Amino acid sequence: MPTLPWITPHAPRPGTQVLVMASRLEVRRLRDVPRFFLKAMAAWRQLRTAPGAVGASLVAEPLRRTFWTLSAWESRDSLNAYVRAEPHHSIMTSLRSVMAGSAFTFWEGPAEELPISWEEARRRLAEQS
Repeated sequence: MPTLPWITPHAPRPGTQVLVMASRLEVRRLRDVPRFFLKAMAAWRQLRTAPGAVGASLVAEPLRRTFWTLSAWESRDSLNAYVRAEPHHSIMTSLRSVMAGSAFTFWEGPAEELPISWEEARRRLAEQS
């Protein structure tokens, strides 16, 4: 399972709360996986410089057609700005037709608890189902 390890684009301020988002994204067909992965890498590059991004990781399970994201943000506003900005906005629009399903969960926690473990993220996503 290819994993992009946790990165810290902008160190969070000590003693602050961060917004954490975990997602599970599934494409319909195996042939959609390469396209999704290439677009995910463009979004990953954007995230590395996004204002307010304090951490992120990605897990790809290509044979299961599933991708997992985990990110931490200074605020909901900074996450929303990233989602609305290019190229992320166009990526979401262009991939809608190939998506089989998506799940998202959000929570707040102390910056000192970063990075969040994948076990914690998957547990929280499972609770959403």
